Amino acid sequence: MIISIPEKVNTVLQTLQERGYEAYVVGGCVRDSVLGITPKDWDITTNASPLEVKACFARTVDTGLQHGTVTVLLDGDSYEVTTYRIDGVYEDGRHPSSVSFTRSLSEDLRRRDFTINAMAYSPQAGLVDLFDGLGDIRRGLIRAVGEPAARFSEDALRMLRAVRFSARLNYEIEEETRCAIRLLAPTLNLISAERIREELMGILLSPHPEKLADAAKFGMTAVFLPELDRCFETPQNHPHHCLNVGEHILRSVQAARPDRILRLTMLFHDIGKPLCHTRDEAGLDHFRGHAEAGMELTRQIMTRLKFDRDSIEKVSRLVRWHDLRPEMTPRAMRRAMVKVGPDLFPLLLEVKAADLAAQSSYKAQEKQAQLHQWEELYREVRESRCALSLKDLAVSGRDLIAEGITPGVQIGNILGVMLEDVLDHPEHNTKEYLLSAYVRKQNNT
Repeated sequence: MIISIPEKVNTVLQTLQERGYEAYVVGGCVRDSVLGITPKDWDITTNASPLEVKACFARTVDTGLQHGTVTVLLDGDSYEVTTYRIDGVYEDGRHPSSVSFTRSLSEDLRRRDFTINAMAYSPQAGLVDLFDGLGDIRRGLIRAVGEPAARFSEDALRMLRAVRFSARLNYEIEEETRCAIRLLAPTLNLISAERIREELMGILLSPHPEKLADAAKFGMTAVFLPELDRCFETPQNHPHHCLNVGEHILRSVQAARPDRILRLTMLFHDIGKPLCHTRDEAGLDHFRGHAEAGMELTRQIMTRLKFDRDSIEKVSRLVRWHDLRPEMTPRAMRRAMVKVGPDLFPLLLEVKAADLAAQSSYKAQEKQAQLHQWEELYREVRESRCALSLKDLAVSGRDLIAEGITPGVQIGNILGVMLEDVLDHPEHNTKEYLLSAYVRKQNNT
């Protein structure tokens, strides 16, 4: 097998080899190359010590000498070169207590997480595949290197990484690897919220975000997202649905394009349903108030997982209004856009489309037609360029001060009343009308 290596990467390999050292590209770049995917990064491994690596190149950065990593600088590009190493005992389920360097490539590959990530390559030696990673690629399997329980005891986050690779590549997780995950899933509580959040986003933004169901099945979401587990336990016996709440959520995530805010919204849009579940005398399930409950739950979960404030605000607002059904009038659409926020309303329409795609076929054509009407009405309102916020008004606070209004709360109140008027009557958004109707008239009385 021949892997095409960028010229500068090859220069690093050749420089080390000419000095008498072994050097290979390793890990994800080899995996992606085998899969026909252009690697984003090229990691290089060598039996040269960090100091020996530094001696081979004119410009280097001490990225992490204690872990064996030196960054080599070549004509404006940088490449990480890491010495073969053996990790010591993992005392906290996250970090090795010590790292020792080795001259053996096989020892270095043995410490890696999955077989598909434990392959190395150099143009001279070809593919080094000690754990049949190539075979697992052909079989479509995610399999831990060596003893799965040992790999996951070293770093519990690897269990969630298994699901991420499964979601990215649409592979199955090998049975022994699954068993070890089920056994050790509770140890995810050793992992920081930030690291879990990043793996969760990797799953959500993958081509197969529905694989998050495996994380629930194996007991992982019970640690960091128990609210989703409750959704899988909540039925939806209703003509509009054919799946339980959790299944519906993941199908809607799958139906949405891989936008960060959009897929997070789909993950959380019905997260409040278990809290609002009731069943009527006919045996039909109802979830009145679930959007409001979901908004609060979304804020709690995203805060717990250390998401940024902007994402929390946008996602929780979309969750709050995901079930909004404005009347088919320009006035109602303008008010809906203000309620949701003009910036987020296009995403709300996508949320509704993904939600609809995960429902039953009951009245599907009518609901789809209604969505198309909303989309058309939204376009009409946008193209009309009518005022949807205070900054769109033909009058500003400065104009009110010039008319003799004392700066303060009163100005905000007057502008708010003006906006209410303009939302109902866009033609009123002129400076002359607004000042005459709400300022000069009052000043003359």
